[in-house]
Amino acid sequence: MDKYKIPNVKTFEYTKIIGIENIDFGNYVIIDDFALIYAKEKIKIGNYVHISSFTSITGGGEVIMEDFSAISSGCRVITGTDDFKNSGFGNSTISNEFRNVKTGKIKIGKFAIIGGNSVILPGVTIGEGTSVGAGSVVTKDLEPWGIYVGNRKIGTRDKEAVMKSYENFLSLSEEQRVGSLFQ
Repeated sequence: MDKYKIPNVKTFEYTKIIGIENIDFGNYVIIDDFALIYAKEKIKIGNYVHISSFTSITGGGEVIMEDFSAISSGCRVITGTDDFKNSGFGNSTISNEFRNVKTGKIKIGKFAIIGGNSVILPGVTIGEGTSVGAGSVVTKDLEPWGIYVGNRKIGTRDKEAVMKSYENFLSLSEEQRVGSLFQ
């Protein structure tokens, strides 16, 4: 089944997309069952992107997912939230003048992967090639090609090996590049 019938994008019976007109879809995108995307602002999803089950992208702000990026199961990409530090109180049921709403664009770079059950908070950039460990809460920008648990860098990905694999990928025909869902 392909619920939304977006060219070169696979969605399923229980995929939920609100504000589809605000989303720019690339090619060869998979959005699993039980994923929720609420696009009040612009969302750009690049080529060869996977958004796994039980993931949500919400908050009313902009999101960019570059080519070959992935969000694993159970993640929360939150572009807007209430900040209760100062005078704000309440929630979406009251006027914004009484709230302290913080929104910010989230960018997930090319070749980046977000591990399962992670949370990405507003205004964060996940650098190219970055790997975020499962269960992380990311509150600040992460440098390219790092391996992170939360905001703490614990290693570096092998950029040279990834680029070699990418070169091999580019040498194949389009039919050889895509997974079985697109054949």
